[in-house]
Amino acid sequence: MSTDQITAPGAQSPSGETPARPGPRARTHARAGRRRTSLTTRRAISFYVFAGPWVLGFLTLTAFPLGYALWLSLTNSDGLSNNSRFVGLDNYREVLTDPETLSSLARTGVFTAITVPLSIAAGLLLAVLVNQPIRARGLFRTLLYLPAVVPPVGAALTFKLIFDRDSGAANGVLDALNINGIAWLMDPYARWVLVTLMLWGCGNAMIISLAGLQDIPKELHEAARMDGANAWQSFYKITVPMLSPVLFFQVITGIIAAVQSFLPLLISLDPTPRGVTAVPEGNYLFMIHVFAQYFANGRYGYASAMLWVLFLIIVAITFLVFRLSKGAVFYSVAPEPDKPSRPRTIGGK
Repeated sequence: MSTDQITAPGAQSPSGETPARPGPRARTHARAGRRRTSLTTRRAISFYVFAGPWVLGFLTLTAFPLGYALWLSLTNSDGLSNNSRFVGLDNYREVLTDPETLSSLARTGVFTAITVPLSIAAGLLLAVLVNQPIRARGLFRTLLYLPAVVPPVGAALTFKLIFDRDSGAANGVLDALNINGIAWLMDPYARWVLVTLMLWGCGNAMIISLAGLQDIPKELHEAARMDGANAWQSFYKITVPMLSPVLFFQVITGIIAAVQSFLPLLISLDPTPRGVTAVPEGNYLFMIHVFAQYFANGRYGYASAMLWVLFLIIVAITFLVFRLSKGAVFYSVAPEPDKPSRPRTIGGK
């Protein structure tokens, strides 16, 4: 046996000789290895302690509900009895062929196409205004942002009170002008009340656009002004291209939020609601139809399939917007090439 092998104290080699004890260097290496092992173990334990609550929450509050909703979409479950049976893709076929579902999806598309550009444009306009060197600029920013802080439920109920046909403030103003009151929460006006509500909370878009405006170097506008560019040319040629990543972010998040809008159910019902059937046709969006299938008709399987179809539509729209944004979004830092180029030598090819 080699003399550099570590053996138990007092053990003898086959030849009868007592092996040499490990030297100081070997003992130092052994202690360093144990310290490295204990440090790795402590880091692993710390990682699982800090990541454990998130992993547990993801599994119980995200992964399991998604999996259960996917299973429900393949059954005819009513959410109450245990007599549900597997129906395969029948619910998805019905979603793609049901006229009422397709019409609610079309209304949601029109609603999204109206509210998203208007909200982004209103937020950008307000951001440009409050970015000017005026007095009490901070106060104006706060007042314009306050509506975005109001909870959506509170904002919807407030609009319902304002536009109530009998006692609303809007009809009160019309009465003072000797104009007959309008049924704001009925067709064809209910849709525009909803659009007004979405624009009323454009403070989020204002804050995001304002942050992007403050990141644009002032030297660019000063150089454009010295070259004879007016305010509109500076805005169109400098501000918008430099702000395109921020606007692109707002387009993506705005579309995702708009197609999932549920506020019409709160502002569209009359003072004695008769369920989802009281929602005006103009405000009967896709999520309202999902709510009706869940809680009015008890079709949990069909409603789950509707939500999965909506998820796939959102993914497709997001992918399409990303594809169309190429060449229209300008970043201040150029993206790294996909493949690193090899160093070239003098005289090399």
